[in-house]
Amino acid sequence: MTATPSITIVGAGLGGLTLARVLALSGIHATLYDLDASPTARPQGGMLDIHEDSGQRALREAGLFERFLPLIQPGGEELRVLDENATVRLEEQGEGGRPEVERGALRDLLLSSLPEGRVRWGSKVTAIRALGDGRHRLTLGNGDVVDTELLIGADGAWSKVRPLVSAAVPVYSGLSFIEAHLSEADTRHPASAALVGRGSMFALGAHKGMIAHRGGKGELHVYIALMKPADWAASLDVTDPAAIKARLLEHFAGWDESLLALISDADDHLVPRPIHALPVGHSWPRTPGVTLLGDAAHLMSPFAGEGANLAMLDGAELGRALIAHPGDVEAALAAYERELFPRGERSAAESAANLIALFEPDAPQGLLNMMARYAAAG
Repeated sequence: MTATPSITIVGAGLGGLTLARVLALSGIHATLYDLDASPTARPQGGMLDIHEDSGQRALREAGLFERFLPLIQPGGEELRVLDENATVRLEEQGEGGRPEVERGALRDLLLSSLPEGRVRWGSKVTAIRALGDGRHRLTLGNGDVVDTELLIGADGAWSKVRPLVSAAVPVYSGLSFIEAHLSEADTRHPASAALVGRGSMFALGAHKGMIAHRGGKGELHVYIALMKPADWAASLDVTDPAAIKARLLEHFAGWDESLLALISDADDHLVPRPIHALPVGHSWPRTPGVTLLGDAAHLMSPFAGEGANLAMLDGAELGRALIAHPGDVEAALAAYERELFPRGERSAAESAANLIALFEPDAPQGLLNMMARYAAAG
C-alpha cells in the first residue's frame, strides 16, 4: 500500500461528496463514480433538516458551514401535527437547531467545493472483484476497468459495494410512500399551502398518514404513507396518475377535505417509494481496503431524520480518520468503523421505533408523545 493510496468512492451523494471534500482540504485526491449521467439527471428530493451534532458538524469539518447558511429556508423548522379531521394537535415554531435546506442545493454546494473532474458521471459499476492486499477492481458499464487501493461504498440502499463486506440486504419495513408534489402552491393551491405552513406537517391516522413540507421553490412535497404489503406499491400504474389518486382517496375516505386535496390536487407525477431498512445494528468484520458510509452502511426509515445527516457525518469522520493515519489505511478504517457501528445502530433503532409509533391505531398520539419526550429532554 502506497503512502497515499488511490481512493475510489462509489456514489456522488451527500456522504461521498463530503468525504471527497474533507480529503481535498488536506490535498488527498479521491475519485467519485456515479451512475447518473450528470448532476441534473434526476430530481434530488425535497427538504432536509440539518442537525447540529451530525450534518452541521460535517459541514464545519468540510469548511462549508458559512456557505451553507444562506441556503436555509426561513420558517422551515415550523411543525404542525394534525389528525384526520385536520384538527391541529401540535404547532411548533422551531428553535433554530435543525434548519431546513433543499437537498439539491446542499448537493450543489458540496459539488462546487471539489476540484473539477473529481466526479465521473455516467459511470455505473457493474462488477467488483477483490485483487488481494486490500485492492479491488471495478468494471464500469462502458467496459472501463478501475483498480483501487481503497474502495468506499457511498452508493445508497442497493449498494454494489456492500456485498464485499456483508450479506445483509434491505428489508421492507411494512410502510410505503407515494411521493407527490403541488407546484406553485401559494398561487395554485393557497388553501393547501396555508394548511402545511412554512415548514412540515404530519397528518396521521391509524396505519396511514400524509407528511408534507414546503419546498424551496414554492411547491409542497407530500408523502402519502400507508402500511401495506411489500408488493402493493408495485401494483400501482405510474402511467395512470388519476387511477393512483382514486385508489389513495379510497384509502383515506372520511378524512377532512382539506387533507384529501393534497392527493386530488397533486401534480400528475406520482412516485411509489416502499420504505426499506437494513437490520438494526448492521456491521461487518474489518475487510481490507473497503468500507461503507451512509445508506450503504445503515439504511433506515426516515423517522429519525438522520439519513442524510449521518451520511455526511460518516463522510467527514472517514476523511478525518484517513488524514489521521497517513500510510495506514487499515488503522484508519478500523478507527472509523468503531464509531460508525454504534452511531448507526442508535439512529436505526430510533427510526424503527418511531415508524411504529407514528402509525399506531391511536395516531397521531404516538408522535405527540414523542415530541413531548423530546421537549422534556431539552
